[in-house]
Amino acid sequence: MTATKQPESVSSVLKTFGILQALSEQKDIGISELAQRLMMSKSTVYRFLQTMKTLGFVSQDGDSENYSLTLKLFEVGANALEYVDLVELADFEMRRIGDATSEALHLGALDEDAIIYIHKIDSKYNLRMQSRIGRRNPLYSTAIGKVLLAERPEEEVRQILAPVEFVKSTTRTHETIDSLIEELNTVRETGVGEDNEEQEEGLRCIAVPVLDRFNNVVAGMSVSLPVIRFSEEKRADYIDQLHQAAARISGKLGCKQYPYGKVE
Repeated sequence: MTATKQPESVSSVLKTFGILQALSEQKDIGISELAQRLMMSKSTVYRFLQTMKTLGFVSQDGDSENYSLTLKLFEVGANALEYVDLVELADFEMRRIGDATSEALHLGALDEDAIIYIHKIDSKYNLRMQSRIGRRNPLYSTAIGKVLLAERPEEEVRQILAPVEFVKSTTRTHETIDSLIEELNTVRETGVGEDNEEQEEGLRCIAVPVLDRFNNVVAGMSVSLPVIRFSEEKRADYIDQLHQAAARISGKLGCKQYPYGKVE
């Protein structure tokens, strides 16, 4: 497809990234020079720059009226890099637990008012969870969701969940924020979140937090298994394995002292 025959949406994307590329190669630049360099009309460049200013990606000097990039792109890139690094670090630990338990492992992060799975190790059993990377699940009925919420003040938890409808997936699912917050107090103390057939009948999940260099919870890591393979002995062993693994991952993310479990 030639440039002249591209759909308007594709053309706009190309122009946007062309402007960003040009701005990245020079500290600041005037609109006339930018238009000439990109072989675009000044009016078109101006329109794009105004939108990018509104979104916070571009700033304009009050004296020279030249344009330059803000740190917004760096912020976006840094956030993406953080998750790439996290997945890479977690993969080894999750595979080790997967090899020891043969159960499914998940890594999830907060995405507005839900969790999103960013990594997964499948169970070695024929009976497996129907889950996938990129899938969203509720915070209130998942083990990972609970460890992501537990570190937050009650007021913030209520704010996050205010627009959320508590859907009873099973008879055990929380129906109100108040009942969930009561459980979060225990999760905060123990560093363990549990889904006791709350999201799916016949399924148990156990999760622990992963911390960054500021001791903030950046993700939750869980092991999931059907109730037919669950026992209290396994529960204690899996919690210990998860805490040990999360401590090692957190340490590599800069956390100086993981606060849960008996860290070796």
